This record gives sequence, structure tokens and C-alpha cells, in this order.
Amino acid sequence: MPRSQRRPLTADDLASIAVVDRPRLSPDGTQVAFTIARPDLEAKAYRSAVWTVPFDGGTPRQLTSGAGRDRSASWSPDGRWLAFISDRDGERGQVFVIPTDGGEARRLTKGLPGIEGLAWSPKSDRLAFVSRVRPEDQPTILNDGPTPPVVREIRRIKHRFDGRGLLDGRNHVFVVDLPADAAKAPEPRQITDGDWDDAAPAWSPDGATIAFASNRAADRDWGDVGDIYTVSANGGRPKKLTRSKHSLYGASWSPDGQTLACLGRTLDAPSGANVRLWTVPAAGGDPTDLTASLDVTIGSDVLSDVRAGHVTVPPLWSDDGSRIRVLVSDHGNVRLDELRVDGSGWRTVVGGDRCLLDVDGSGDRLVYSATEPSIPGDVYAAASDGSNERRLTCVNAGVLDDVALATPEHLEVVGAGGQTVEGWLLPGKGRGKRPLVLEIHGGPHALYGNAFFFEFQLLAAHGYHVLFTNPRGSKGYGERFCSEIAGGWGSLDYQDLMAATDLVVQRSDVDSGRLGVAGGSYGGYMTNWIVGHTTRFKAAVTMRCLSNFLSFYGTSDIGPWFGERELAGSPRDQMQRYWELSPLAHVEKVETPILILHGEQDLRCPQEQAEQWFVSLRRLGKTAEFLRFPEESHDMSRNGRIDRRLLRLNRIVDWFDRYLGAS
Repeated sequence: MPRSQRRPLTADDLASIAVVDRPRLSPDGTQVAFTIARPDLEAKAYRSAVWTVPFDGGTPRQLTSGAGRDRSASWSPDGRWLAFISDRDGERGQVFVIPTDGGEARRLTKGLPGIEGLAWSPKSDRLAFVSRVRPEDQPTILNDGPTPPVVREIRRIKHRFDGRGLLDGRNHVFVVDLPADAAKAPEPRQITDGDWDDAAPAWSPDGATIAFASNRAADRDWGDVGDIYTVSANGGRPKKLTRSKHSLYGASWSPDGQTLACLGRTLDAPSGANVRLWTVPAAGGDPTDLTASLDVTIGSDVLSDVRAGHVTVPPLWSDDGSRIRVLVSDHGNVRLDELRVDGSGWRTVVGGDRCLLDVDGSGDRLVYSATEPSIPGDVYAAASDGSNERRLTCVNAGVLDDVALATPEHLEVVGAGGQTVEGWLLPGKGRGKRPLVLEIHGGPHALYGNAFFFEFQLLAAHGYHVLFTNPRGSKGYGERFCSEIAGGWGSLDYQDLMAATDLVVQRSDVDSGRLGVAGGSYGGYMTNWIVGHTTRFKAAVTMRCLSNFLSFYGTSDIGPWFGERELAGSPRDQMQRYWELSPLAHVEKVETPILILHGEQDLRCPQEQAEQWFVSLRRLGKTAEFLRFPEESHDMSRNGRIDRRLLRLNRIVDWFDRYLGAS
């Protein structure tokens, strides 16, 4: 449809957005499996199914029913099966396999909670995965029955996690056989145990050994050690390969089985440190940092509001073992880079003004998913050198071809101390002077960039210019840039954000008298901080915010170690710093009307943070409204119940309309 005939985006369009996930190349290189997830507004839920599409292009084919949530599809090495995790029988997240040439799915597990990390054995006869196990002597802290437990007995600091609630048991590695007889139900075998968590199993090329990551250090309830272990695929005593000096994860084997590549950092790395690429001898020994001379951070960390969390993409070895490919976040983009293991070269394979989300490949073929400002996400294919790229899916063409989306304008801002800061301006619909909303990302060690962001597009459709930037503390601009706000939130980052605002309000189409500010998580913290330090903004929306570092330390699921790393110490020795850097310490100076949005089951920034902020504002006679979302976690804006996500978006627009009046 011609752009001039397209309609403005509405909040309800979010219910039509499909999300692609986990593209995986078949062993023969002819097919790509992936997942499509869609909201079901009537059921107030999400449905997802496994699809396939030819590598050379063609019509995608739905392989699984999608009656529930099918995800994490993985090809067997012989190409005969796809394994996936599904809640199709009403039981959350069990392992299924389906023949790739057609037929019914077969269930391989029953009653195992928290299954993740599916991995096929090289002979296609077994699957490894991680599931949660409750030791017999551990008190029950969760209850699925009709009556609540009398008491929840807690013995460790790390006893809760946002989106999962209270943690019952430990995660361990299991192996299950693929039975020859479809009528026989296999019995999974647990091959690791103990009072610690194991993650991300990976089979050795000969199928005899499984590598995994684990923190089995004495201070595991506090520290973030990540060691690489191996264990016999039949079980037994694991072998520790590394020496508890690093936080490592995402191990993958070299084709010859002699080396493991993994991601992580040293334990003494600063706040905001780059994620690096390491190799570890399969026989054990000190890890080698292959990116020591490169100031880059590995991973896909650019934020979007149509998908939750960050996918860990393990290092991808070339078939001859001479090269490793990894995703790199850089200046608002995520690209695929390739490093020669001998250190003789580093190059970009797939780049552009976009963000790659996941990647797979073998031989001379690559597949990946990617997002752009006008594309929530699709699957692409290319040759191993990045040439001959083609888009294999257009999953959102039905809705996006009908709506007018704004195109972001790239900005370079002179921030505090002359530091260049990157940003983007999404122009608001209309003519003449329009109001401006400054959006601030979470983290703080994440970044905005060339990814689809529904909330920004919605505001632009309602006539608001949207300014989004990567101030000091953001990833993708080098380790020093990312680490500069440690112990000093609200200083350089605040100055960078104000410099970006100062630059944009000089434009003839921006109304400098109608400025709004919004953000979530760290962005919510910074929204609170900004309205306590300037009155230039006439409306604010703070989401899943942090307002009081002192209480955050003990109530957040990550509060203690995150707080001590970010504020350079604990409240015991940095009490004054914890308080002075809390927006609550400056609440008397707030004059901006502020809308507070928070999920009641948020364990990352607990609801008490919003409550303290709201009560203090109202007690002082400030203009504040508080909207609580039952049952929702920290990721509510990305994966919460779809009707609540729509309500949230409408309330944000309504608040800015009330005080800035664009619509």
C-alpha cells in the first residue's frame, strides 16, 4: 500500500504482531526451522508453533499445531526429527519430538519442571536438557496444591528470580533416549546433582561427554563464578575444566573435540565490562581470551519491546575449527563477526543498520533472525561469508503493510566532557511544532538501536517526537564508556541525556515547552532522577522503576551483588552514597506530573520501589498516579498478558496527551 494511504499505528495493533525465534539450519542445509509466537487476545495468552522454510526460499510450512506454546526447536543430526519444548498437554514445558517428514509429535518427558537447553547427541539417539530438581532434604517453598504451605523456609540468598518466583530446587542435566518403539515412554536419567545449578549442556563430537556451566564455588549463594565442567553422558563425577576465576557460560565444542569456546568475563572485571570470547582446553586449564585486544562486547543486547530477555548464542565454530563466529553489539547494531582462532584476523560477516537476534549455520550456509526499526523480526539466509542474503519470512506483512511507521533519524550528541553520544529521533506524525518524549533504556548496561520498538512507533503515530539515546553506561561503545557510571548513577548519564535533549529542542518542529520523559527499570530510575533535578519536563512516565537503593539491596532478586557492583560497595560501607543516589532523596524537588506503572510480581525492581515513590510524592502534594498490574513481572511490557500490555500502552499515550496534548 502506498505510504500516503497507510493508517496510523494503534495500540491494538500490538495484538497482531508475530515474533520469530530460534532459526536452525537442517543438517543437510536445505531447510530452516524456526518458531512463530502470536498473541491470542481472546484467550489472553500466547500461542507458538514450529515452522520450516526452504533455505533457498519458498513458502513457510507450519510443522506443529501451535495449540499451546511450542519453542526451542532443534534438528537431530540425522535430520529425521525436530525436538521442541511444549505445554500442549496442559503441563508446562515438556520435551517432544516430531518427524520432519510428517507425523504426530511424541512426548519424551512428563512432570519435569523448568526444562531448558535441548541438545541432541551426535548419533541422534539421545537428548540432553536441564530441568529443576528438588533435593529430598530441601524445604518446599512452592506449592501447586489447593492450600498454601504453612511456611516457606528460605536458606539461601538466591531464592527468587524475576519471572519465575521463588526458586524450588536446583537445575541439573538430564539425558533421555529416543525410543525405537513409539508406544514406550522413555525414562529421563539425571546425570548431575548437588546443591548448585547446572546449565547449557553441549555434547562432545564423539557423543561420550557433555559440557555444561556451573557455579559450585563455596560462595555460590553470593558470587557469580561460572566454571565449565564435563561429565560422561552416562553420568558420573563431573570434571572441572576451569579454576573459578571467571564467569563463563554458553560452551560449544570444536569439531575435533579438543577445545571448548565460551562467553564471559573475569571475576574482577569492572561494572559494565565487555562480554568476551574464551577458549578452554577440553582436558582442562586456564581460559584464553581471544578478544583481549578488541574493545567489543559479545551478545545481542539491543532492546526491543516485542521480545523479552536476551538470547545467549553460543560461539559458532566453522567446520574446520579454524574460525569462530559470534554476535557483537556495537553502536546501536548487532552484527555477526568471525574470529580466527589463531588470532590472525577478525572480520564482520553480516552487518548493517539492524540487530541480529540469533544465528546458526554449517558448511557454506548461515541462517539468522534480525530486526530493524520497521521490522519486528524475520528469518534470513546467506552464504557463510555473508553474501547472497535473502529474507525467508515476512511474518508481519499483514499488519505492517497497512500502517505508517516512522523512520528514525540518526543523531550524534556532544555529551559530558565532549564525549560523543549516539541517539535517534523518531519523528512524530503531523506538522508544525510537536511535543517531544525522551525515552531512556534499562540496564543500565544495555542499549537502544536499530530494532523495532512498538511503544516508540505508537507515540510517533500520536504526534510525539521520540528521542532515544545511549548515554554513558550503555553497552556497545567500549568498556570504558559502559563502566563510567559505576558508583555514580545520575551524573555523566544524566548530563548525556540532557545534552541530547538540548540538541533536539533546537529543531524548528520541536516544541521545547512540551517535553515528556519515560523509561523502564534503570530508565525508570533515571526518569525519577530527572524529574527530581529539573523542571523542564512537563510529564513523566516511570515504569518498573527503582527509587530507593537502600531497600532495593535486600528486596530485589539481584539487589545485593548488583548494588555492590554498581555503587562500588554495600550499604554497610556506602550508606550515604546509596541514599544520595536514590531518587527518593530528591523527591521534594519534583514538580512534573508522573505516572507510575509497575507489575505486582516484579522481583527485579520490587513493587515497594514504586510504592515508596508514589506515597512520598502524594504525601508532598505532588501530581502522581499509580497503576499496578496484577500477576506481572519485570518483563510485563514485553511478555505480559496481552490485554495488560495494550492497557499499559493506552495509559502512556493518555498521560502524555493530558499534559503535552499532541493528539
